Parts: sequence; structure tokens; C-alpha cells
Amino acid sequence: MVLLMGIGGSAEAKTLVVRPQGPLASVREAIRQADAGDTIRIEAGVYGGNLRLEKPLTLEGVGKPLILGEGSGSVITVLADGCTIRGMVIERSGRVLVEEDSGILVKSSRNRIEENEIRDVLYGIYLYAAHDNLIRGNRIRGLAELEFGERGNGIHIWNSSGNRIIANTISHMRDGLYLQNASRSVIRENHAFHLRYGLHYMFSDDNVIEENRFFDNMVGAAIMYSRRIRLRRNIFFRNRGFSSYGLLFQDCDDCVIEGNLIADNAVGIFMEALRRSVFRRNLITTNDVAVYLFSSASENVFTENSFVRNVSLLRVIGRGTTTRWSWQGVGNYWDAYEGFDADGDGIGDVPFRLQDLFERLEGNHPRLRVYLSSAAAEALAFAEKAFPIIPGPQEWDPAPLRKPRALWPSDALEIERIPFSRWAFLAPMAMVGLSVGLFLWVGRR
Repeated sequence: MVLLMGIGGSAEAKTLVVRPQGPLASVREAIRQADAGDTIRIEAGVYGGNLRLEKPLTLEGVGKPLILGEGSGSVITVLADGCTIRGMVIERSGRVLVEEDSGILVKSSRNRIEENEIRDVLYGIYLYAAHDNLIRGNRIRGLAELEFGERGNGIHIWNSSGNRIIANTISHMRDGLYLQNASRSVIRENHAFHLRYGLHYMFSDDNVIEENRFFDNMVGAAIMYSRRIRLRRNIFFRNRGFSSYGLLFQDCDDCVIEGNLIADNAVGIFMEALRRSVFRRNLITTNDVAVYLFSSASENVFTENSFVRNVSLLRVIGRGTTTRWSWQGVGNYWDAYEGFDADGDGIGDVPFRLQDLFERLEGNHPRLRVYLSSAAAEALAFAEKAFPIIPGPQEWDPAPLRKPRALWPSDALEIERIPFSRWAFLAPMAMVGLSVGLFLWVGRR
């Protein structure tokens, strides 16, 4: 019995303490001494050198110790399954993109990467053929002095499945979260800003994207070549620049987009070759163009969404689409709708046309956009109502709602404080229009 107790005691996991004043002052030496399952507690201080975890260990920081990399390769490389890295500051990776130089490079499964601050790195956290990991509560900031194309991504996931990416904050990388061949992932409560793409997504199916904030990027989220994606209660806000979008879909099938706030973007929703997807109870507001729709997007449904204070509602590229703007007798709320509801059921009795003639022409001739909201555009829309003789694709909501039904995020009231700088480009047009009108009036006098 004594012998068995001795064997059992020797098998228990132990804790090694690393502190600058010793006696154990090197994290690398502590890793060498530790057995599988041990915890290495690292106290506040600066510890140099790249680290490799080739056995299951827990690295736990106390007082945010700094792990300072060598300036080449990855600062921490995780090769064993079942490791934990928590509570540390990680800096100074290499800068070679093709070598995946990262703050933390993970090539194993069932690890936990939590509550770390990762900065001055090429890639933040890189999952390489790594499955069922938890990445939670990390703050990742990239090399802002580099051009976007020279930076790595904040959290890069390649050929991995079943990962959970929860409550991370990412800025100044190339893309915030990049997923390729990464199915069955959960992406929840992350903040991604000052990036090229907040979320960049390719060939990754059956993923859930919930309660994230993608703002102040060139593109909020780009979902490409993927199937059965669920996007719920996210915020896509103030994503602006050249070819900028709040939410972009390219060649995707069977997605559900529900309860999101899509606000103050150059284009709210971009849809090319998106098929059999449902947009339900989203608030789409204060965008330059609410929906940019290619004719290759087919069999999609918009129902119970609210379209409020957008400069232009819809731009259609091509000869029309099979998109339906209502489902089972329930359409969407349009703030420009002027119809009536005689029976009081909350649904307008007159269908709502999403585009006038000028907006249809603009879809295939983008240079016309400079005349948006001009007197000429207004005159063309008025003339079409009186003489509807020019054929073209027309999109109708047959059952427009009289009141919005969007499920707003808890802080959606902030929409009332959105700056209106996006209207600035209309001011010169307004001044020109007033000047011309005044000139003609004076001439008649």
C-alpha cells in the first residue's frame, strides 16, 4: 500500500514557479524540467527567447509577464495537445509571412489560449491543422507601421475544425479573423477594427458567427465559398474606403443572416452568387447603398428587415434577380414607403418599389452616381412615374411593413449618434443646384 501511494504521489502534476530573481529564472528551463500535465507559473518580469511546448503544459502568467521573442520565427510554438497559455504579454515575432511567424503558433488540438496580450507580431495566433481549441479574451495588435499586404492576420485558422474564438479584440493586422478550410467553428463576441477585413472567410462550412463587432475596416466581413453560415446579432459599422462593404457574400449557399445591425457602411450588403439564403430582422441603416445585388444571387429571401435612412436602397447589376422581398405574406420596413394600411394588419396594401429609373440606370453605369439626389435624378424619377416606357429590372416588396420589426442589439440606440459625414459629398451638389435655381429665378425677374 505504501508503495502504491508513493507511485500515485509521484504521478501528481506539480507547479514550477519562474521569477526574475530565481532560483528558477528561465521559462525555457522550466519547460525542460516540467513533466506532462505540470503548470509553470510565471511571475511579472521580462523573459527572453522563443518557446516550444512539446508536452502538455500550462503556462500561467501572474502580473502580465512579458515573453520577448527573438525577432525571428514564432514566439511560442505549441506542438503538444492539451496545453494552456494564459495571462501573458507576448511580443516580437519574426516577419516572414510564408513561415507563419506568429505570437502563438498552434499545431495541435484541444488547447486553451486565454487572456493574453499579443503585440508587435506578424500573425497574432495561427492555428495550423489544429482542432477543438479555445481562443478567448486575447488582445491582439499588429504592426501598424506596415502596409496591409505586409502584415499577418490577427487570428488565422487553416485546415482546422471545431475551434471556438470568443471575446478577442483585434486591431491593426491585415485581417482580423481569417478562416480557410475551417468548418464547425464558433466566432462569438469578438471586436475587430482598423483592419483590411474584420472577418475573411473561405471554404469554411457550418460555422456560427454571433454578437461580434466589425467596425472601422475596409470590409466588415467577407464570407466566400462557404455553406450553411449563421450570422446573428453582429454589428457591421462604419466600414468605409475604396470598394468597402459592411457584409459581403461571394458564392455561398444556405446562409441565415438574422438580427444584425448593418450601419454607416459604403455598401451595407454585397451579394454575388449567394443562393438560398435568408435575411431576417436585420436593421440596415445610414449606408450609402443598402444592398448591392448581382443577378447571380438567386432564391434569396428578405423578410422583416428594417431599411432606414439609407442614401440608396438597392443597386442591381444585371438583368434582374430571383430575390424575394417578402416571405409568407410578410415583407420589410422601408422608411420611404408612403402607402396605406386600410385593414390595420401592419402590412401596407400597396407594394413598394425599391428602385426608380435613375437607380436602375446607376446599377450598370456607376459613374452616374455623381448625380445621385440631383435635380436631374429627381426629374427622371418623376418622369418615369408619369410615362413608364423604359423597361428594366424592377424589384418590389409586395407586403411592406408599416412599422419596423428588427431585433436591435442591446446598444443599437447608438445609431442616433452616428455622424453624418457620409452626406458631405452631397453638399457641393446642393450648392450648385441652389445657385443654378437662383440664377434662373433672377433671370426671369
